[in-house]
Amino acid sequence: MTQRVRRPEGQGLNDLYVRFFRMAERRIAEQTGQGIVCFISNYSWLDGLSFTGMRERYLDAFDAIRIDCLNGDKYKTGKVAPDGSPDPSIFSTQGDPVGIQVGTAIATLVRRPKPDHTPAATVGFRHLWGQDKPDALLDTAEAKPGELYDDVAPVLPLGLPFVQTAVSAGWFDQPALPELFPVSFPGVKTSRDGFLVDTDLGRLKARIADYFDAALGHEALARRYPAALQTTSRFDAPAVRESLLARGGPNEDGFMRFAYRPFDHRWLYWEAEGGLLDRPRANYAPQLPGNVWLSVAQHLRKNSEEPQVCCTENMASLHLIEFGAHMFPAWLRDDSIEDARQRRPNLSNGARRYMAALGLDVEELFYHVLSTLHDPDYRRANAGALRVEWPRIPLPGWPNETDATAAQTLAASAARGRELAQLLDPDQPVPGVTQGTLRPELASIAVPSKVAGGNMVGDDFAVTAGWGHQGAGGAIMPGPGRQLERRPTANESRKAATHILGATTFDIHLNANAYWRNVPAAVWRYQLGGYQVLKKWLSYREHPILGRELESDEVQHFTDTARRIAAILLLTSNS
Repeated sequence: MTQRVRRPEGQGLNDLYVRFFRMAERRIAEQTGQGIVCFISNYSWLDGLSFTGMRERYLDAFDAIRIDCLNGDKYKTGKVAPDGSPDPSIFSTQGDPVGIQVGTAIATLVRRPKPDHTPAATVGFRHLWGQDKPDALLDTAEAKPGELYDDVAPVLPLGLPFVQTAVSAGWFDQPALPELFPVSFPGVKTSRDGFLVDTDLGRLKARIADYFDAALGHEALARRYPAALQTTSRFDAPAVRESLLARGGPNEDGFMRFAYRPFDHRWLYWEAEGGLLDRPRANYAPQLPGNVWLSVAQHLRKNSEEPQVCCTENMASLHLIEFGAHMFPAWLRDDSIEDARQRRPNLSNGARRYMAALGLDVEELFYHVLSTLHDPDYRRANAGALRVEWPRIPLPGWPNETDATAAQTLAASAARGRELAQLLDPDQPVPGVTQGTLRPELASIAVPSKVAGGNMVGDDFAVTAGWGHQGAGGAIMPGPGRQLERRPTANESRKAATHILGATTFDIHLNANAYWRNVPAAVWRYQLGGYQVLKKWLSYREHPILGRELESDEVQHFTDTARRIAAILLLTSNS
């Protein structure tokens, strides 16, 4: 039960450690009326939305709450400290130097007896990072709390998080994304990507033709394409195929360009009905023609300091930007519009009034949102809030258009957003970045090269440097690959942009003989959707996974993507 705080979300309260906390809290707060609880546990409860009521209860039940956050989390930080050094679990050993996967924290909860009991208003909090945190705990065991902990005032609208939470002044006065664009759709989930998704349209069409070939029995098809005939609790593979064979096919309009991952567009075979796709989103496809989409998550599982949104004109994967992300269109077609060629803006009543008063249309707001969510200053100022709720969009003069410069400010931001949309779309050429005379600061980035010099031929196009392998359930797992960090040469020097693109650069190898020369550090490490974009792309192209060498245009795609990312970093650094 909660009193003032938002209701819990998700299933985190089912974790066993929560029950142990509850047993201890009941003993101290309800039975003895005084005492101390001190547990080390998974640290998800400190700010997770499943635990809002738990945190509200502890603020009321205890006089003092102190948190030693031990970090060491594989998922949120990759077990890397803010200074770039290793950050293993507190439970690491010589035999297991990494330790458990989840981050941990020590919670010390103190309750004084009545009538001295006073509910806690703040939480004492400190971070411990790196390999020396066991020693740091011992060295400070007898220090006074005032010397160790920062006071954190839990923010009620964010669920009373017990961690330091970055949120800008006026955050809660601005509209959340769904308060501007009220209609959104989940992305497509096939659950059979290996069969229904491909980088090569011809190869995909050949597979689908075999699937709809009645002369090819189920067993023969299963030998060729195991994923197509693998029955699960939600998918009776033979029955689905028999039903589709009886209907006839394939549907030639079902071959669609598919935004699979950031900068990684593929081909999808899509069916609205019949069960071949796990979640085809039949109401999503009619909205696609002539539309633009933002892929945004309600809150992020991963790093809230990376860009928060992807933009596409294509059908998109459920996992495009973040697991469970929603696709927000600028425009809508529905039954209220008789002419299928007509559309209406996907705006709330408040957003419609605001934009009409400024003399701007829905796409100006759409691209302003894209620009805002790629703004590093915005992300840093609101990192705590972005971890737990929908992004809120700063709008000058909202909601009553009282800012005289609002239209000009919004239009300038939207113009930057349009540039970003072009850079984020790998199918759209960008003059100066991917075509024509290249900008000087981009021209030397990610140049295809050979160790021995000369042009790439034959096996040089095979990705065999260990960037990825197939894991359980067909999931593609990243590998270390071969990356060589160095200082840029005189010809690669970018002095004016060093503070943005990094002081070092990488040579990224396809194999022992061929590599992309000069991928700036910030470009190589750039993340969108929780992963390093370039490394993720490579993991899917490892030769045993792709089943072939790269085509020359795919080698160029990597180069183009590196230059697009550099252009994005340069553009957003000036926002």
